[in-house]
Amino acid sequence: MATPKPTTYVVDSKGDYVIDRDTDAQLDYSFDWAAWLSLNPGDAIASVEFIVDPSLTVVNQSNDATTATVWLTGGTKPIEGPNKLRVTCRITTTNTPPRIDDRSIFLRIVER
Repeated sequence: MATPKPTTYVVDSKGDYVIDRDTDAQLDYSFDWAAWLSLNPGDAIASVEFIVDPSLTVVNQSNDATTATVWLTGGTKPIEGPNKLRVTCRITTTNTPPRIDDRSIFLRIVER
């Protein structure tokens, strides 16, 4: 499983990784895929796509062989439902045929 790198996340009752975020912040969020990739020796991240809540803006994204990182700004607290904005990291690997998989974190909008 890929795990988020920020140390400020909590795992909620649904098992989701949740990170507090201020709407004015511009921060990076990294996904460490090393353990998952190690199950298939020689496999690595070939490309990454981040699918984010429409109220968030992707400023930049990058990856190396085992880690994918996205820089985000913005974020609006939902009017209804839980205060959780989804950020999904979708990787495609170098394997033939390539493996494609997703992992998500959730951002909780708070004023700091």
